[in-house]
Amino acid sequence: MKNYIYPLLISLLSFTFFQCKGQTEKTSEHYTFQSGSFDGTGKFYKGREISHVMGYQGIRWLERPERQKEENTSRLIKNLDILPGDTIADIGAGSGYHVFKMAPLANKGLVYAVDIQPEMLQAIREQKKKSGLDNIEIVMGSEKSVNLPKNSVDKILMVDVYHEFSYPVEMLESMHKALREDGQIYLIEYRGEDASIPIKKLHKMTEAQAVEEFKANGFKLKENISNLPWQHCMVFVKE
Repeated sequence: MKNYIYPLLISLLSFTFFQCKGQTEKTSEHYTFQSGSFDGTGKFYKGREISHVMGYQGIRWLERPERQKEENTSRLIKNLDILPGDTIADIGAGSGYHVFKMAPLANKGLVYAVDIQPEMLQAIREQKKKSGLDNIEIVMGSEKSVNLPKNSVDKILMVDVYHEFSYPVEMLESMHKALREDGQIYLIEYRGEDASIPIKKLHKMTEAQAVEEFKANGFKLKENISNLPWQHCMVFVKE
């Protein structure tokens, strides 16, 4: 079934298309290292094994026609309550699927499209030219930083990407700096509490796990908007 493309893609491409860094480290202040699962990196944060990064070769899956039906992406965008003057950062923007839905709504503001893969950013760059939208700024991030100015964004969106961060502590620290004091992070992850959702375990997160990790890095859960078919829509703010 088409719904299972993503788990299959993860399994088939883990060792060829997916990036895994940091596995050779022996000690770390925040992370532990041990034998991991086939889909994981062997690197753990607060008991959660960090998954492999989905490579740019999976870009067609991001743009699949059935995504709207499976994830109700239009409802997700409504959840963000985007204002015309908002500055929004899509972290792990991938192909720009959500970027090009948000930019017309924030037409007096700015949307940062942040990713660590040049191929993904090039796809966004090409689509930006076709769209004629001039309020999109493309940013090359790193494994440890979103590379955004301090106090620069009102909203941060992360869709099915946080669980892949090789350095979640450092990434959350960089987002804490980039987010304005009254800003919000929208964390979208497949619900780890629901075994019926056809996504592999490492590519899901429970609300409890997300709250534990974000709380340790200066955030608190404002609400979990439970109106998406398969995903949490957790809204975090600075503590």
